[in-house]
Amino acid sequence: MPDQIVHVTDASFEGEVLKSDRPVLVDFWAVWCGPCQVIAPLLEEVAGDYGGRLKVAKINVDENQATSAAYGVRSIPTLMLFKDGDGAGTKVGAMSKPQLTAFVDAHL
Repeated sequence: MPDQIVHVTDASFEGEVLKSDRPVLVDFWAVWCGPCQVIAPLLEEVAGDYGGRLKVAKINVDENQATSAAYGVRSIPTLMLFKDGDGAGTKVGAMSKPQLTAFVDAHL
């Protein structure tokens, strides 16, 4: 994974996501999830494309069940955009890069 993507845990979620000084796109994923693997390269591209305007984070739902449960994540991949500590938008399932950038752009 490139340096642009931050891997967060239950313990680091508040500091890395909720208290971030910029919007954060969080990918709730798991190693065994095929669609999660499909969108992983797109998330890397988006992390690079949006640079300092957006932070991209990944949280493994199997290893961090408290955060996943707190946000009602039932299907993966679930992408949630957080702005100023609040959930600004949610998308469930794999998507194309144009769909992903449209989702991000709508909330920036």
